[in-house]
Amino acid sequence: MRYYEREGLIGPIQRSLGGRREYTEDDVFWIGLITCFREAGLGIADLRSFVAILRADHSAQDRVTFLRERRAALEQRAAALARAMEVLDDKIAYYS
Repeated sequence: MRYYEREGLIGPIQRSLGGRREYTEDDVFWIGLITCFREAGLGIADLRSFVAILRADHSAQDRVTFLRERRAALEQRAAALARAMEVLDDKIAYYS
């Protein structure tokens, strides 16, 4: 969390009098979004770009374009992984 805060992706996070972090619903939303995007393979630079698009006065079309471009990249990765799995399946069948 501190890393994402330093990178400007979330925060600044409010703290209690005792110094504990107190997350708002908005913070939880951003953390969930970041987690989802990271699991999808987006890097920190991609996250920064998307956060900038969301926080700035960009149109919905700009957001859709960004997301479609990232989705296309994920589709390419998925296809490459599927081909690699086929090769592994062939080798497993060969050696079985």
